[in-house]
Amino acid sequence: MSGVTAATYEWLYREFTDDTDATWLYACFIRGLSPEVALQRVGVTPGPLGESGFGVAAYRADGGAVLIECGWAGIIHDRADLLSVGTVAASVFATIKNDGFAYCVDGDLITTFDLYSYPYRSGFDPDRLQADVEALGMDVDGELPEFPSDVVCRALALAERTTGVHLSSARYAGPALIGPTDHLGPYQ
Repeated sequence: MSGVTAATYEWLYREFTDDTDATWLYACFIRGLSPEVALQRVGVTPGPLGESGFGVAAYRADGGAVLIECGWAGIIHDRADLLSVGTVAASVFATIKNDGFAYCVDGDLITTFDLYSYPYRSGFDPDRLQADVEALGMDVDGELPEFPSDVVCRALALAERTTGVHLSSARYAGPALIGPTDHLGPYQ
């Protein structure tokens, strides 16, 4: 997956970014899981969305599944460790108030960082993704004169590189398994 670049996921970033460049995206890439199992692990049962309209869509992707959350709670980001049990998962989120990346292996948080603060990463092995982060041109040491304009796209490319899971725009446009999150905290 070393050929994956920020341009690979420009379409997904644009899908969740409005005309004022405000982004609201939660995505989690999970190697080797089906959409059904991925939803089960986060406590979502397939079915119609509840009154709030919040939920999770699970897409079959090359190499596994990708979850996209519609809502503000970050349920799939906060449960990336559960999604990674027996495999690997990488979560990316970007909202108007916050952003982040998490990489988990077999239930352990290996590294996590804010998309604009990679030098302040933490986790069990925070430097494990260093080569991919550098190859994607992310701000490794905090010394770039300005942030790249496509930092979210770069983080999505990092998620693919680290999990081996690829979500194409065609797969995204196809059917997804969807379920409500109204019963999960903090929505309860």
